Amino acid sequence: MDEAKTRARAAGVTVVDLSIGASDLPPPPEALEALKAATEWYGTRYGMQLDPATEALSLIGAQEGLAHALMAVADPGDGILMTDVAYPSYFGAGAQDFLPRLDQLGAADLARARVMLLNYPNNPTSAVATTEFFQAAVDLCRKYGILLIHDNPYIDLCVLELFSFAKSYHLGGFRLGFALGCREAVASLEALKAPIDFNQYKGIMRMGVACLKLPREVVRRDAGVWQRRAEVMAGALRGKGCEVQMPTAGMYLWIRLPPGVDDDVAFCQHLVSYTGVALSPGQGFGPGGRGYVRVALVAREEALEEAAGRIAAAMRQAEQEARAKAAAVSGHFPASNADVAA
Repeated sequence: MDEAKTRARAAGVTVVDLSIGASDLPPPPEALEALKAATEWYGTRYGMQLDPATEALSLIGAQEGLAHALMAVADPGDGILMTDVAYPSYFGAGAQDFLPRLDQLGAADLARARVMLLNYPNNPTSAVATTEFFQAAVDLCRKYGILLIHDNPYIDLCVLELFSFAKSYHLGGFRLGFALGCREAVASLEALKAPIDFNQYKGIMRMGVACLKLPREVVRRDAGVWQRRAEVMAGALRGKGCEVQMPTAGMYLWIRLPPGVDDDVAFCQHLVSYTGVALSPGQGFGPGGRGYVRVALVAREEALEEAAGRIAAAMRQAEQEARAKAAAVSGHFPASNADVAA
Protein backbone atom coordinates (compact mmCIF):
# COMPACT_ATOMS: atom_id res chain seq x y z
CA MET A 1 0.00 0.00 0.00
CA ASP A 2 2.87 2.39 0.70
CA GLU A 3 4.19 1.81 -2.82
CA ALA A 4 0.71 2.24 -4.30
CA LYS A 5 0.25 5.54 -2.46
CA THR A 6 3.67 6.74 -3.58
CA ARG A 7 2.87 5.91 -7.21
CA ALA A 8 -0.46 7.70 -6.97
CA ARG A 9 1.15 10.85 -5.56
CA ALA A 10 3.87 10.71 -8.22
CA ALA A 11 1.13 10.57 -10.85
CA GLY A 12 -0.36 13.76 -9.48
CA VAL A 13 -3.25 12.15 -7.59
CA THR A 14 -4.27 13.87 -4.36
CA VAL A 15 -4.31 11.02 -1.83
CA VAL A 16 -6.90 11.01 0.95
CA ASP A 17 -5.14 8.57 3.26
CA LEU A 18 -7.67 6.63 5.34
CA SER A 19 -5.46 3.55 5.64
CA ILE A 20 -3.61 4.38 8.87
CA GLY A 21 -5.34 4.96 12.21
CA ALA A 22 -3.15 7.93 13.16
CA SER A 23 -5.30 10.58 14.82
CA ASP A 24 -5.47 13.89 12.95
CA LEU A 25 -6.73 15.76 16.03
CA PRO A 26 -4.27 17.96 17.97
CA PRO A 27 -2.97 16.80 21.38
CA PRO A 28 -4.44 18.65 24.37
CA PRO A 29 -2.39 21.67 25.51
CA GLU A 30 -2.32 20.21 29.02
CA ALA A 31 0.02 17.53 27.69
CA LEU A 32 2.88 19.98 28.15
CA GLU A 33 2.28 20.12 31.89
CA ALA A 34 3.74 17.64 34.35
CA LEU A 35 3.53 14.81 36.86
CA LYS A 36 1.80 11.86 38.59
CA ALA A 37 0.85 8.31 37.71
CA ALA A 38 -0.89 5.63 35.70
CA THR A 39 -1.92 3.57 38.72
CA GLU A 40 -3.81 6.51 40.26
CA TRP A 41 -5.58 7.05 36.95
CA TYR A 42 -6.49 3.36 36.78
CA GLY A 43 -7.78 3.35 40.35
CA THR A 44 -9.99 6.36 39.66
CA ARG A 45 -11.17 5.02 36.30
CA TYR A 46 -11.75 1.35 37.14
CA GLY A 47 -11.83 1.16 40.94
CA MET A 48 -8.81 -1.11 41.37
CA GLN A 49 -5.66 -0.04 43.15
CA LEU A 50 -2.36 -1.35 41.80
CA ASP A 51 1.13 -1.25 43.26
CA PRO A 52 3.17 1.10 41.03
CA ALA A 53 6.38 -0.63 42.11
CA THR A 54 5.39 -4.12 40.98
CA GLU A 55 2.22 -3.86 38.85
CA ALA A 56 3.02 -0.99 36.49
CA LEU A 57 5.65 -0.29 33.84
CA SER A 58 6.09 2.53 31.34
CA LEU A 59 6.33 1.57 27.68
CA ILE A 60 7.57 3.19 24.48
CA GLY A 61 4.08 2.74 23.07
CA ALA A 62 1.73 -0.24 23.38
CA GLN A 63 3.16 -1.95 20.26
CA GLU A 64 6.61 -2.07 21.81
CA GLY A 65 5.10 -3.32 25.06
CA LEU A 66 3.23 -6.12 23.34
CA ALA A 67 6.20 -7.29 21.31
CA HIS A 68 8.45 -7.37 24.35
CA ALA A 69 5.75 -8.89 26.59
CA LEU A 70 5.44 -11.88 24.27
CA MET A 71 9.21 -12.27 24.25
CA ALA A 72 9.25 -12.04 28.05
CA VAL A 73 6.54 -14.58 28.91
CA ALA A 74 6.53 -17.07 25.99
CA ASP A 75 9.28 -19.32 24.66
CA PRO A 76 9.69 -20.97 21.24
CA GLY A 77 7.12 -23.75 20.96
CA ASP A 78 4.66 -22.17 23.40
CA GLY A 79 1.13 -21.53 22.12
CA ILE A 80 -0.49 -18.09 21.74
CA LEU A 81 -4.29 -17.91 21.50
CA MET A 82 -5.73 -15.16 19.29
CA THR A 83 -8.37 -14.47 16.65
CA ASP A 84 -7.72 -14.74 12.91
CA VAL A 85 -8.49 -11.03 12.49
CA ALA A 86 -6.13 -8.96 14.59
CA TYR A 87 -3.88 -5.92 14.63
CA PRO A 88 -0.70 -6.74 12.69
CA SER A 89 1.50 -6.44 15.78
CA TYR A 90 0.19 -9.87 16.78
CA PHE A 91 -1.12 -12.74 14.77
CA GLY A 92 -6.28 -18.49 16.20
CA ALA A 93 -9.46 -19.46 17.74
CA GLY A 94 -12.58 -19.05 15.59
CA ALA A 95 -14.62 -15.88 15.99
CA GLN A 96 -18.30 -14.96 16.14
CA ASP A 97 -19.25 -11.28 15.94
CA PHE A 98 -15.46 -10.83 16.04
CA LEU A 99 -15.32 -12.39 19.52
CA PRO A 100 -13.24 -15.55 20.06
CA ARG A 101 -15.22 -18.77 20.46
CA LEU A 102 -13.64 -19.85 23.73
CA ASP A 103 -15.74 -23.02 23.82
CA GLN A 104 -14.06 -24.24 20.62
CA LEU A 105 -10.55 -24.24 22.05
CA GLY A 106 -9.17 -27.78 22.32
CA ALA A 107 -7.65 -29.17 25.51
CA ALA A 108 -4.30 -29.76 23.79
CA ASP A 109 -4.11 -26.14 22.59
CA LEU A 110 -5.04 -24.82 26.02
CA ALA A 111 -2.42 -27.00 27.69
CA ARG A 112 0.29 -25.67 25.34
CA ALA A 113 -0.77 -22.01 25.47
CA ARG A 114 1.11 -19.45 27.53
CA VAL A 115 -0.71 -16.32 26.33
CA MET A 116 -4.19 -15.27 25.18
CA LEU A 117 -4.30 -11.98 23.22
CA LEU A 118 -7.45 -9.84 23.29
CA ASN A 119 -8.13 -6.31 22.04
CA TYR A 120 -11.48 -4.60 22.71
CA PRO A 121 -12.74 -2.24 21.43
CA ASN A 122 -11.15 -4.09 18.55
CA ASN A 123 -8.87 -2.86 15.80
CA PRO A 124 -9.72 -3.32 12.93
CA THR A 125 -13.35 -4.48 13.42
CA SER A 126 -14.47 -1.97 16.14
CA ALA A 127 -16.18 -4.91 17.91
CA VAL A 128 -16.72 -4.69 21.68
CA ALA A 129 -16.77 -7.41 24.34
CA THR A 130 -19.11 -7.80 27.31
CA THR A 131 -18.15 -8.17 30.95
CA GLU A 132 -19.46 -11.74 30.76
CA PHE A 133 -17.09 -12.55 27.90
CA PHE A 134 -14.11 -11.11 29.77
CA GLN A 135 -15.05 -13.07 32.90
CA ALA A 136 -15.21 -16.28 30.86
CA ALA A 137 -11.81 -15.50 29.33
CA VAL A 138 -10.27 -14.78 32.75
CA ASP A 139 -11.77 -17.98 34.22
CA LEU A 140 -10.37 -20.01 31.33
CA CYS A 141 -6.92 -18.43 31.67
CA ARG A 142 -6.87 -19.03 35.42
CA LYS A 143 -7.82 -22.68 34.93
CA TYR A 144 -4.98 -23.34 32.48
CA GLY A 145 -2.37 -20.92 33.87
CA ILE A 146 -2.49 -18.67 30.79
CA LEU A 147 -1.50 -14.99 30.84
CA LEU A 148 -4.23 -12.83 29.30
CA ILE A 149 -2.77 -9.79 27.53
CA HIS A 150 -5.35 -7.14 26.70
CA ASP A 151 -5.04 -3.77 25.01
CA ASN A 152 -7.63 -2.17 27.27
CA PRO A 153 -9.83 -2.07 30.25
CA TYR A 154 -10.03 -5.26 32.28
CA ILE A 155 -7.68 -6.27 35.05
CA ASP A 156 -7.13 -9.42 37.10
CA LEU A 157 -4.29 -11.32 38.70
CA CYS A 158 -3.71 -13.25 35.46
CA VAL A 159 -4.09 -10.21 33.18
CA LEU A 160 -1.55 -7.79 31.76
CA GLU A 161 -3.11 -4.70 30.21
CA LEU A 162 -1.41 -2.47 27.68
CA PHE A 163 -2.39 1.18 27.30
CA SER A 164 -1.39 3.71 24.65
CA PHE A 165 -1.63 7.49 24.40
CA ALA A 166 -1.78 7.37 20.59
CA LYS A 167 -5.56 7.25 20.12
CA SER A 168 -7.25 8.78 23.17
CA TYR A 169 -4.73 11.63 23.48
CA HIS A 170 -3.40 11.85 19.88
CA LEU A 171 0.24 11.43 20.95
CA GLY A 172 1.15 8.65 18.52
CA GLY A 173 4.48 10.15 17.45
CA PHE A 174 5.71 10.41 21.04
CA ARG A 175 5.68 6.60 21.51
CA LEU A 176 4.30 6.40 25.04
CA GLY A 177 2.27 3.76 26.85
CA PHE A 178 2.14 1.68 30.01
CA ALA A 179 1.48 -1.86 31.18
CA LEU A 180 -0.55 -2.67 34.29
CA GLY A 181 -1.52 -5.87 36.05
CA CYS A 182 0.04 -9.26 36.75
CA ARG A 183 3.23 -8.58 38.77
CA GLU A 184 5.03 -11.67 37.46
CA ALA A 185 4.44 -10.56 33.86
CA VAL A 186 5.45 -6.98 34.70
CA ALA A 187 8.67 -8.26 36.30
CA SER A 188 9.49 -10.40 33.24
CA LEU A 189 8.75 -7.52 30.89
CA GLU A 190 10.87 -5.11 32.94
CA ALA A 191 13.78 -7.56 33.00
CA LEU A 192 13.62 -7.92 29.22
CA LYS A 193 13.30 -4.19 28.53
CA ALA A 194 16.06 -3.09 30.90
CA PRO A 195 19.01 -3.80 28.57
CA ILE A 196 17.07 -2.88 25.42
CA ASP A 197 15.41 0.54 25.60
CA PHE A 198 15.91 2.21 29.03
CA ASN A 199 12.34 3.58 28.84
CA GLN A 200 11.04 6.84 27.41
CA TYR A 201 12.37 10.40 27.93
CA LYS A 202 10.98 11.82 31.19
CA GLY A 203 9.65 14.94 29.49
CA ILE A 204 7.43 12.78 27.29
CA MET A 205 6.39 10.72 30.32
CA ARG A 206 5.30 13.93 32.03
CA MET A 207 3.13 14.71 29.00
CA GLY A 208 1.41 11.36 29.48
CA VAL A 209 0.88 11.96 33.18
CA ALA A 210 -0.68 15.34 32.41
CA CYS A 211 -3.04 13.66 29.94
CA LEU A 212 -4.15 11.13 32.56
CA LYS A 213 -5.09 14.01 34.85
CA LEU A 214 -7.43 15.56 32.29
CA PRO A 215 -11.21 15.34 32.89
CA ARG A 216 -12.88 12.40 31.18
CA GLU A 217 -14.98 14.90 29.23
CA VAL A 218 -11.90 15.70 27.12
CA VAL A 219 -11.64 12.12 25.87
CA ARG A 220 -15.43 11.87 25.51
CA ARG A 221 -15.44 15.03 23.38
CA ASP A 222 -12.94 13.53 20.98
CA ALA A 223 -14.79 10.19 21.00
CA GLY A 224 -17.78 12.19 19.81
CA VAL A 225 -15.72 13.32 16.82
CA TRP A 226 -15.02 9.70 15.85
CA GLN A 227 -18.69 8.80 16.28
CA ARG A 228 -19.88 11.68 14.07
CA ARG A 229 -17.32 10.78 11.43
CA ALA A 230 -18.43 7.14 11.51
CA GLU A 231 -22.04 8.22 11.06
CA VAL A 232 -21.11 10.49 8.14
CA MET A 233 -18.93 7.90 6.41
CA ALA A 234 -21.34 5.01 6.95
CA GLY A 235 -24.30 7.13 5.88
CA ALA A 236 -22.56 8.30 2.73
CA LEU A 237 -21.58 4.74 1.78
CA ARG A 238 -25.08 3.42 2.45
CA GLY A 239 -26.48 6.23 0.34
CA LYS A 240 -24.36 4.91 -2.51
CA GLY A 241 -25.69 1.38 -2.08
CA CYS A 242 -22.91 -0.11 0.06
CA GLU A 243 -23.61 -2.38 3.04
CA VAL A 244 -21.88 -0.89 6.07
CA GLN A 245 -22.30 -1.69 9.75
CA MET A 246 -21.93 1.17 12.24
CA PRO A 247 -19.09 0.51 14.70
CA THR A 248 -19.99 0.20 18.36
CA ALA A 249 -16.73 1.87 19.37
CA GLY A 250 -13.34 2.88 18.00
CA MET A 251 -12.22 4.98 15.05
CA TYR A 252 -12.63 2.55 12.15
CA LEU A 253 -15.17 1.09 9.75
CA TRP A 254 -14.71 -2.59 8.85
CA ILE A 255 -16.34 -3.13 5.46
CA ARG A 256 -17.02 -6.31 3.49
CA LEU A 257 -16.26 -5.96 -0.20
CA PRO A 258 -19.06 -6.86 -2.67
CA PRO A 259 -19.80 -10.52 -3.55
CA GLY A 260 -17.11 -12.02 -5.75
CA VAL A 261 -14.53 -9.37 -4.79
CA ASP A 262 -12.15 -11.24 -2.50
CA ASP A 263 -8.76 -9.70 -3.33
CA ASP A 264 -8.81 -6.79 -0.89
CA VAL A 265 -5.14 -6.00 -1.53
CA ALA A 266 -5.69 -5.54 -5.27
CA PHE A 267 -8.84 -3.51 -4.59
CA CYS A 268 -7.01 -1.12 -2.25
CA GLN A 269 -4.08 -0.72 -4.63
CA HIS A 270 -6.43 0.02 -7.52
CA LEU A 271 -8.46 2.42 -5.36
CA VAL A 272 -5.52 4.60 -4.34
CA SER A 273 -4.00 4.53 -7.82
CA TYR A 274 -7.15 5.73 -9.58
CA THR A 275 -9.01 7.75 -6.91
CA GLY A 276 -6.38 8.75 -4.36
CA VAL A 277 -8.26 7.16 -1.46
CA ALA A 278 -6.05 4.86 0.63
CA LEU A 279 -7.58 2.11 2.78
CA SER A 280 -6.07 -0.83 4.64
CA PRO A 281 -6.59 -4.28 3.07
CA GLY A 282 -8.24 -6.72 5.44
CA GLN A 283 -5.59 -9.40 4.86
CA GLY A 284 -3.12 -7.14 6.65
CA PHE A 285 -5.01 -8.04 9.84
CA GLY A 286 -4.84 -11.80 9.37
CA PRO A 287 -6.40 -14.51 7.17
CA GLY A 288 -9.90 -13.75 8.46
CA GLY A 289 -9.65 -10.28 6.93
CA ARG A 290 -9.68 -11.46 3.32
CA GLY A 291 -12.41 -9.67 1.39
CA TYR A 292 -12.62 -6.78 3.88
CA VAL A 293 -11.15 -3.27 4.04
CA ARG A 294 -10.58 -1.03 7.04
CA VAL A 295 -11.40 2.66 6.89
CA ALA A 296 -9.63 4.86 9.45
CA LEU A 297 -11.78 7.91 10.23
CA VAL A 298 -8.83 10.30 10.26
CA ALA A 299 -10.08 13.06 7.94
CA ARG A 300 -12.67 15.82 8.20
CA GLU A 301 -16.29 14.95 7.50
CA GLU A 302 -16.32 16.65 4.07
CA ALA A 303 -13.28 14.64 3.00
CA LEU A 304 -14.86 11.43 4.28
CA GLU A 305 -18.04 12.08 2.29
CA GLU A 306 -16.00 12.69 -0.86
CA ALA A 307 -13.95 9.56 -0.22
CA ALA A 308 -17.13 7.53 0.32
CA GLY A 309 -18.30 8.38 -3.19
CA ARG A 310 -15.00 7.21 -4.69
CA ILE A 311 -14.99 4.01 -2.60
CA ALA A 312 -18.58 3.17 -3.56
CA ALA A 313 -17.88 3.73 -7.25
CA ALA A 314 -14.81 1.50 -7.08
CA MET A 315 -16.83 -1.20 -5.32
CA ARG A 316 -19.51 -1.10 -8.00
CA GLN A 317 -16.88 -1.38 -10.73
CA ALA A 318 -15.14 -4.27 -8.95
CA GLU A 319 -18.45 -6.09 -8.49
CA GLN A 320 -19.36 -5.65 -12.15
CA GLU A 321 -15.98 -6.97 -13.22
CA ALA A 322 -16.34 -9.95 -10.85
CA ARG A 323 -19.78 -10.77 -12.30
CA ALA A 324 -18.48 -10.52 -15.87
CA LYS A 325 -15.53 -12.76 -15.03
CA ALA A 326 -17.80 -15.34 -13.37
CA ALA A 327 -20.11 -15.28 -16.40
CA ALA A 328 -17.19 -15.78 -18.77
CA VAL A 329 -15.91 -18.73 -16.76
CA SER A 330 -19.34 -20.37 -16.69
CA GLY A 331 -19.88 -19.71 -20.39
CA HIS A 332 -22.94 -17.52 -19.81
CA PHE A 333 -22.04 -14.12 -21.13
CA PRO A 334 -24.25 -11.15 -20.29
CA ALA A 335 -26.26 -9.86 -23.19
CA SER A 336 -25.24 -6.27 -22.69
CA ASN A 337 -23.42 -3.87 -20.44
CA ALA A 338 -26.76 -3.10 -18.84
CA ASP A 339 -26.99 -6.74 -17.75
CA VAL A 340 -23.53 -6.47 -16.14
CA ALA A 341 -24.52 -3.28 -14.31
CA ALA A 342 -27.72 -4.93 -13.09
